[in-house]
Amino acid sequence: MQQKPKKQRTRIEDVRRVELIDAAHRIFLKEGLRGLTSAKICAEAGLSQGILTYYFKDKEEVLFEMVRMNNRILANEIVGNLRRSRCGWERLIALIDGNFPAQRFDQPTASAWISLYSEASHNERYARLLRPYYRRLKSNVSDILKPYLGPTEIDHFVRGFAALIDGLWLRRGHADIDLPLEEAKSILIDYARNTLGPELVRQLNSVRAPGV
Repeated sequence: MQQKPKKQRTRIEDVRRVELIDAAHRIFLKEGLRGLTSAKICAEAGLSQGILTYYFKDKEEVLFEMVRMNNRILANEIVGNLRRSRCGWERLIALIDGNFPAQRFDQPTASAWISLYSEASHNERYARLLRPYYRRLKSNVSDILKPYLGPTEIDHFVRGFAALIDGLWLRRGHADIDLPLEEAKSILIDYARNTLGPELVRQLNSVRAPGV
């Protein structure tokens, strides 16, 4: 009997943490990193001011958990795409599709993430939030290409691949630049096709993906 109150508190704390993280995410997408204040997060969640520090150490911990949540969502979508792929080339296309989700490739979302990337350039704590994404991207590409290319060639390809992803999201974040989703993805597909060359693309198309 003595354990029940403790379990109840734990459930309430979990719910409140999720509510605050979701609220932070909504504000982040609307106003970017600069608009992400403790007062706004609490108000958006419909909770009293000051309650954030009861469930989190500070506002930056909420941001950390929010980025982790988004990374998990993105990773799950990419894993689903990869599992449906029938060959190496389709796996590469699946990575491209996963990094440009149709429901989130809009100007407000892009602007919000640009604000975080900008801050990460001179804030080590924010920079650490972004590293898992790049590690996972490199790992996914390496799994596809390592039967055909050496580490140096794969690193070169990944650097260009990642730079294009970042650059296309950066352009999407500018209100005066129209960048349709399909055009963004086609630019990456062209980069992959031209960089890898027709023979390697042919091999990737002819070899069934693992588990298929």
